[in-house]
Amino acid sequence: MMEEEEFELTEDLEAILHLTPEVQLAIEQVFPSQDPLDRTDFNAVEYINTLFPTEQSLANIDDVVNKIRLKIRRLDDNIRTVVRGQTNVGQDGRQVKEITRDIKQLDHAKRHLTTSITTLNHLHMLAGGVDSLEAMTRKRQYGEVANLLQGVVNVLEHFHKYMGIPQIRQLSERVKAAQSELGTQILADFEEAFPAQGSKRAGGPSNVLRDACLVANVLDPRIKQEIIKKFIRQHLSEYLVLFQENQDVAWLDKIDRRYAWIKRQLLDYEEKYGRMFPEEWCMTERIAVEFCHITKAELAKVMRTRAKEIEVKLLLFAIQRTTNFEGLLAKRFTGCTLTDTPESPLDPTNPFLEDDQTVLLLQPRKPKAPDNPFHGIISKCFEPHLYVYIESQDKNLGELIERFVADFRAQGPPKAGTEEGGAVLPSCADLFVYYKKCMVQCSQLSTGEPMIALTTIFQKFLREYAWKILSGNLPKSSSNTGVLTITSLLKEKEGYEASKFTVDELCLICSILSTAEYCLATTQQLEEKLKEKVDKVLTERINLTGEMDTFSTVISNSIQLLVQDLDAACDPALTAMSKMPWQSVEHVGDQSPYVTSIIMHIKQNVPIIRDNLASTRKYFTQFCIKFTNSFIPKFINHLFRCKPISMVGAEQLLLDTHSLKTVLLDLPSIGSQVLRKAPASYTKIVVKGMTRAEMILKVVMAPHEPPVVFVDNYIKLLADGNPETFQKILDMKGLKRSEQSSMLELFRQRLPTPPSGNDGGPSLSFSAPTPEQESSRIRKLEKLIKKRL
Repeated sequence: MMEEEEFELTEDLEAILHLTPEVQLAIEQVFPSQDPLDRTDFNAVEYINTLFPTEQSLANIDDVVNKIRLKIRRLDDNIRTVVRGQTNVGQDGRQVKEITRDIKQLDHAKRHLTTSITTLNHLHMLAGGVDSLEAMTRKRQYGEVANLLQGVVNVLEHFHKYMGIPQIRQLSERVKAAQSELGTQILADFEEAFPAQGSKRAGGPSNVLRDACLVANVLDPRIKQEIIKKFIRQHLSEYLVLFQENQDVAWLDKIDRRYAWIKRQLLDYEEKYGRMFPEEWCMTERIAVEFCHITKAELAKVMRTRAKEIEVKLLLFAIQRTTNFEGLLAKRFTGCTLTDTPESPLDPTNPFLEDDQTVLLLQPRKPKAPDNPFHGIISKCFEPHLYVYIESQDKNLGELIERFVADFRAQGPPKAGTEEGGAVLPSCADLFVYYKKCMVQCSQLSTGEPMIALTTIFQKFLREYAWKILSGNLPKSSSNTGVLTITSLLKEKEGYEASKFTVDELCLICSILSTAEYCLATTQQLEEKLKEKVDKVLTERINLTGEMDTFSTVISNSIQLLVQDLDAACDPALTAMSKMPWQSVEHVGDQSPYVTSIIMHIKQNVPIIRDNLASTRKYFTQFCIKFTNSFIPKFINHLFRCKPISMVGAEQLLLDTHSLKTVLLDLPSIGSQVLRKAPASYTKIVVKGMTRAEMILKVVMAPHEPPVVFVDNYIKLLADGNPETFQKILDMKGLKRSEQSSMLELFRQRLPTPPSGNDGGPSLSFSAPTPEQESSRIRKLEKLIKKRL
């Protein structure tokens, strides 16, 4: 029966057994076989053809069939053995499971037994410990109690879940009663040893009190706090009497005595009581901290009462001594007993604290301590009275500005040719050094509203410095007061200099410009440092943009003065140019006298300005650009006034224009032994402006017949659609009004038509005119210019 079931199971397995390629590959690796019957791609036809390749081989068919049947029987036997083996495995598993269940039961029994034994041991220890604890408490054997009490408390924790048992609950109540009795007893012992109204007991602490402190560590934390509170109060009781508000030593001028007293007290404590309290109680620091709290309250009270007597020197003296003491505490203690974080710890990484220690109110602290946890613990009480300090700084800065004004008048402006020439005025450095001192002082006093008030004072005197020292000492421009007369024109023509700034005045303007630049940069840094010092919630209220704009205005005005001066010096020459009879010029020669005069003024002024602005090169470049932007349009306007102009006169003007263009391109380095390429932005302005002047003259030189060619040539060279400009060109050529009317009408007609070669609207062209006659004249002029150069 069993064999039939096994055979049926085998048939079922054969019917449903389909292995995946991965499983098949794994089987082949574990049980390698060369038998074709074991191949997954077995083909019965091919296999039979292999067994019987020929007809003659069929004679052995019976033997082959018998071998296959024998192999099948062996496979069936193997399968049967495996199936029976699986049946036995199930039976063995059930037997093992029963054995495991028995082992688990034994483990539980063992664990419960162990727990019971441990609990009984703990109960025995707890009962004995409670008895011993009560006995030791009555005998004040605090040394033994300290060790025993902690053990009893630890053992009692194991019985927390057994509190429903009356005996356990009774032991717990006895432990609590013992703890309560110990607390009351220890407090009484300390009260007896250090009576509140009596004097301190002579000699050092007893071993009983030392052991009592160890017991207090295990008791309710309130016991420890009460011991600390009463001891510190008793230890500082003398201080409250000696420095009462009505005592002479309570005032700020004797504040040193307060700190000298606490130093003596701390030394006395260390000597007499240092070993009585556990080290982790930090009693020395606690005494010092409580002293600080009392001192802060007492100082605040006495300053409110005598506020009118507070002077800035006295206030700063008291603050200095106080912050020195706070720094001393930071060196001695860690601040672990402080409950509040300091509001404004010092920042020793600030660069303003790096050099001049004389401006510091605090002595240098430990370099490895980034913060002082004691900062402000006393000195915070001075903050409501810092208005005295702010008012004092307002007065001091006002006096400082007035001294700067008086010194400038007495010493006069910087002299040209000296080290002071063009240099930053020393008064501005003095101002910012004082600002630095004030900022450091105030940041150590407070980083709140007083810093905002000080910032307002800084802003006030930055503006005053800009007005009184810088703008107030700028020379008056000669172009604003001078009047152009025939006499001045004659003097200019005869070689006399026009009225302009002296060398010393130019030097002063450059010095003021350099000073304003220094003030601008330093004011920006000052704003950043103020924001670093002040509380974060107040940073938005610090804004020195207005003051920086004021210094920028001084810079702009200084540059404008330099430009106006050189401009005014060139005006007579330009006027002389427009007054010359250009129609009667008979031949082209060297550059005209007016050009020589302009170049002379440029060579006189520019090297002085460049040398005195050597430290502010960008502003010298601005001067060059502004002068060029002013001079070139003015030169072109005077060109339009030269009318009428003959052909030879136009050639002379073109030669003069080219000479001025060459000088202007070389303007930044003119007269300098070191040749430096002019900035590209400047060169572009000169080339564009002076090329327009050259194009104007080339148009004037061009024949106006035929009119269409002349108009197109004008549009191509100047790309100017303004009829007024075209009218000026016609005036320069000396055309009659009747001729000008037809020309203007033709100009308006031709203007919309894009010039030849222009693919995108009007643009400046540098190509020569197309007429043959004009080209010939231009070539002759170029040869003359090369010869002149």
